[in-house]
Amino acid sequence: MRMTLKAALMLGTLLSGTSAWAQEITVWDWKSSDPLSVPYYQKAKEVFEAAHPGATVNYVMQPHDQYYTLLGTALSSNAGPDMFLMNGGAQAKARFGALLKLDDKVTDIKDDLVGWEEFADANGVYAIPLSIQGFVVYYNKKLYTDAGLDPANPPKTWAELTKVCDAIKAKGAVPCFAMGNKEGFGIEFWFSAIAATSWTLEQHAEFASGKLKWSSEPVKAILQSWVDANKNGWFPQGANSTAKFMDEYEGFMRGEAANTIGLISDVAHWKQFDEFLGAENDGVFPMPSPTVASDKKEGEPNFPLAGGIGYGINKASDNADLAVAFAKVLASPELEQIFFNDAGAVAANSKVDTKGVKSPAAIEILKIMATSGAPMAHANATAKELEEIHRLSQLLLNGETTVDEAVKRMDEVQAEAHK
Repeated sequence: MRMTLKAALMLGTLLSGTSAWAQEITVWDWKSSDPLSVPYYQKAKEVFEAAHPGATVNYVMQPHDQYYTLLGTALSSNAGPDMFLMNGGAQAKARFGALLKLDDKVTDIKDDLVGWEEFADANGVYAIPLSIQGFVVYYNKKLYTDAGLDPANPPKTWAELTKVCDAIKAKGAVPCFAMGNKEGFGIEFWFSAIAATSWTLEQHAEFASGKLKWSSEPVKAILQSWVDANKNGWFPQGANSTAKFMDEYEGFMRGEAANTIGLISDVAHWKQFDEFLGAENDGVFPMPSPTVASDKKEGEPNFPLAGGIGYGINKASDNADLAVAFAKVLASPELEQIFFNDAGAVAANSKVDTKGVKSPAAIEILKIMATSGAPMAHANATAKELEEIHRLSQLLLNGETTVDEAVKRMDEVQAEAHK
């Protein structure tokens, strides 16, 4: 029997009404099932659902090592989530085309949060930052003492770091640095940690715009330091077959390396290292660099600091306004306080109270943040450049290419990416 126009309109009204009162916000991330982050995510869900009757939050945690591949496939097939977590910088910027522009939707929280730069371009803001991220060197104070080093005075210059690694190497028990570069993440951390002190702010800006080439001396010198550190025995054997998350860091926590370049938020950070090494053995310092930029001082190394992770809203979402509301709950000071206390995330919300923290490493990080901080160089490269340097960094460690050959190839990728 043919449906009458009136019946069709009634059915349409009913279906429309159903979607209005039973809206589900699908959220993709790689953290919501992490034991340290569960209280934060569950509380956010409770707060949001209590304030929005009929709306529910569905977390879908994806494997971190496949996250962006899965996300890209979902977005390209128009089956993406309502909102999704991203790393700031290159990973976020590569997805701005799929994201809702948020400028007129975040005016009420804009001044409370920091880290917007990693989720914005000249056209506007595309995600709400949750955390501040940075790379520092964590060191095992007990292993320093065992090697005859003073654990109260970590290195501040490249010459001092070289002496530390020589002493650790002479002791023969562990490598100077833990290193996992199976996915190419090891070079990302090394690159940004060195660039923080060896580049001027102008050079950081020129690299981000593609004007500072990989073959230029400031960039090339970082890749040379990567090769030299490996050649001098600072890294363990098998770095290219070791996953940075978390094989590298689990080894460091077992006392199998003296130093590691870790994070200040989320994972592989002070809270985890305190737990396994003991807070009294967990030290931290900014990575020195072989050369010091003209706007920096020898003995006062900077460290890369930027917006960490943040949530963007799928512009194809039927629930965009609700998704924005939920992202704001996640970034609120009450929820971010839980994120800091339980998961050790240095929150993007400046209203979070950090005075109660007891960890000496965390206290040192907060102290360094107050006086230091440089752009995170690798995050200002394009996604194509990151993909290629991941591959080339492995060849460099294996001795299968030279620095000159690598930067020549990277110049080509950089030029193509900035067309």
